[in-house]
Amino acid sequence: MTHIVTGLDSLLADPERYLEGQSVGLLVNQTSVAGDNRHSVAHFKAHNWFKLKKIFAPEHGIYGIDQDMVKIVDNHDAASGVKVLSLYGDTFDSLSPNPSQFADLENLVFDIQDVGSRYYTFIYTLANCMEICREAGVRMIVCDRPNPINGIHVEGNLVGDEWRSFVGQYPLANRHGMTVGELAKMFNKAFGIACDLTVVPMRGWERKMWYDETGLSWIPTSPNIPTLSTATVYPGMCLIEGTQLSEGRGTTLPFELIGAPYIDAHKLSDLLKKEHLPGVFFRPQYFKPMFQKWGREVCGGIQLHLTDRDQFKPLLTGIAVIRAIVKLYPEKFAWRTEPYEFVSDRLAIDILYGNSELRTKFLENDDSLETIENSWRDELEEFKKLRQEFLIY
Repeated sequence: MTHIVTGLDSLLADPERYLEGQSVGLLVNQTSVAGDNRHSVAHFKAHNWFKLKKIFAPEHGIYGIDQDMVKIVDNHDAASGVKVLSLYGDTFDSLSPNPSQFADLENLVFDIQDVGSRYYTFIYTLANCMEICREAGVRMIVCDRPNPINGIHVEGNLVGDEWRSFVGQYPLANRHGMTVGELAKMFNKAFGIACDLTVVPMRGWERKMWYDETGLSWIPTSPNIPTLSTATVYPGMCLIEGTQLSEGRGTTLPFELIGAPYIDAHKLSDLLKKEHLPGVFFRPQYFKPMFQKWGREVCGGIQLHLTDRDQFKPLLTGIAVIRAIVKLYPEKFAWRTEPYEFVSDRLAIDILYGNSELRTKFLENDDSLETIENSWRDELEEFKKLRQEFLIY
């Protein structure tokens, strides 16, 4: 098996090549481990060349403990004693650092594993920090890591101007097929951040690779992305967060189990099988979430089983699941109306999908999956052309 070298290992081996000065802040979480499986904080703390000043924590915290949309508080890292500053509080302003927090820094190093879908908030925490780096005159260093669901497949529509949020801050395709380093380059040039950016590339990674082909150990990227299989279905099944259906949070198979108490599991799986979606089959399943939506209630639904991940279309599959449940239970199905990721004036499904057409047009008209997929073809081609400029590998 190939064993790739991450950007973090390249930086640790030759810091003078990438850093401006020695004072460093880290934007990291539990996934920031070097090739020896030691955490980056331990490396930066012990390395004679670095002066580690502070750590910044994204959503879920520095060790990925907290659930989604839970406030992270400032604290100290127990292992190193270094101060940890939250970049995920209880207001929209808390999602960006205060420029004063960068006053003693010459470099901010980002090293967090992404999952390849535009909803995942870590890439927007990166973008927000790039903005502040520009204001504060601090160099932004991005240690690149693999796109775990490969860097070839791209799927979906783009986020419309009116639907920007912390789960869609820029007009990215739903499944963007880029690494965090490539995204940082796009954010910096195409979307006008213009900070002093350095991307430390990987060695040995090829775009066709899935994470289990890299030789790297998989570390759950957040509490509800425990496995590579979860990350593979996530670009589509995260749409379930915009509904009152359970997306399997509170079970051992988040995003792979979908359901609600009113659903007949066999009817739903039978209807979905008729769609002949590639790379997946739907098994009828009953489950009981221990928390969040329908907590401690028995839900009927389906489990997604991947049969060919290279053929699988996560977004189209997620839409198909919602569409089937709307057809079977039009009087019981409901959209999420509670505030979502600091947005209260638009429905969660609209900001997740990137516009309101899925809800108000395609599902209302009972349009075919082919019609829905064709609706994003032109803008997806434009995104692919833009994306090409920023690909490293």
